[in-house]
Parts: sequence; C-alpha cells; structure tokens
Amino acid sequence: MKKILITLLLPCCSLVALAQTGKKAGTVKKATVTKTQAKAPVKPVFKNNLDSASYALGANMAGSMKKDGLSTLNYDLMIRGMKDALEGKTLLISKEQSQTPISNLFNGLSKKKFLPMINEGQAFLEKNKNQPGVHVTPSGLQYIVLQEGTGIKPTATDTVLAHYKGTLLNGKQFDSSYDRNEPLSLPLNRVIQGWTEGIQLMSTGSKYRFFIPYNLAYGERGAGADIPPYSTLIFEVELLKVNGK
Repeated sequence: MKKILITLLLPCCSLVALAQTGKKAGTVKKATVTKTQAKAPVKPVFKNNLDSASYALGANMAGSMKKDGLSTLNYDLMIRGMKDALEGKTLLISKEQSQTPISNLFNGLSKKKFLPMINEGQAFLEKNKNQPGVHVTPSGLQYIVLQEGTGIKPTATDTVLAHYKGTLLNGKQFDSSYDRNEPLSLPLNRVIQGWTEGIQLMSTGSKYRFFIPYNLAYGERGAGADIPPYSTLIFEVELLKVNGK
C-alpha cells in the first residue's frame, strides 16, 4: 500500500514542480518582452543645414565653456539674448556692460578651480615674510637683498638692462636670461607690477630675490603653458644698467 501511494504521489509532485517552473519561465519571458518594448530616445530631426548648424553651434559653445568650468546657465535668458541680438532688438545689457558679468562669472570659476594654488601661495608668503632678511612692501611684494649696488635707481618710466631667473614655488624654472647668456632690456612701465615696483628699489649693480604674489604677477590668467593662473613667482634679478643714464 505504501509503495502504491508513493507511486501515485509522484506525478502530482511533478505537476506542481512543472507549474512552478512554468510560472518562473513566464515571469522571465514577460520581463524580456517589457525590456524589448522599451522605447528608444527620440532623436531630433534636422530638416535642413540651418537646423544642424544651430545645434552644432550650441554644442560647440557649451563644450568650450565647460572646459572653463561652466556647468550650467540660465538657458531662457541665454536664448533670449541670442534672439535679441540676431533680430536687432534693444539689448537688456549693452555690449560694454556685458563684459563685467561675463568676466565675473569666468573669473569666479577660475578662482574656484585654482583655489589650492591660491592657498599654497598665501601660505608660502605668510611664512616667508618672517624669514631673516625678507622685506615686505605695502603692496605685499617680498624681497631679499642678495647684493647691494652703488649705482643709480631707475624710475617707473625708465628702460633697464637686467639679468634674471624665474621659478615657481615648486622650484620649476620657467625662464632665465642667464641660460641664454643675454640680459633683457625692458621698460619698467610695461612689465608685471611686481617688477615695476621691485626694480625701482634697486641700485644699479644690485641683485635681489623677489617673491611676487599672483596679483602683482600674471594674475588669474597666468602666462602660457609654464606659468599657471594664480601663481606666486620667485625671481632673482640683477640690475645691470639704467639705459640712457
């Protein structure tokens, strides 16, 4: 009797197992169908070259601005500004007035991007001003007298002949007239502010080392590939001659 009952129960168990398997298979199948039926994103249709160019102009401008750190804009006002300009309407902000908010926007982004360099420069100058022999001017320029000359001092409108070497805080040299074996003749009213101020402190024959904050150097723009924005710079300058005197 026991053997018969076991025999009779086996088909029932098989049916239950088959039903469960079928249920799971159905679920998978349903999920697969749902995934297959998901709609793909609708691509914009460019009806003519103007459509394509319009989109391309927007993408190219955005790509360029994104490299400078911009991640969002007020798109409604940007489009309105473009439409007003293209349609010859009176602009809400004149061309002259527009430079200030644009500069403020990108200078703010740049300052945020280079904040570690700004902090590094400030920390260096704060520590350096307490080192023996370091002098600090009201503008924040720091310098050490390596050799004091006996000649005349230049004025801001003079042209001088000088040897120099320039480095970043990490010691990387970005320029040197010594390496070229050719001193530089330069008008003091056409160089960075740190040089204009610092060289006027020197007598001909002097050699100074200057520690120049970024705002007295190349500021938020930097200079080429060798001097990043917001760089504090170190220069050794030897004043050879004040031209014409």
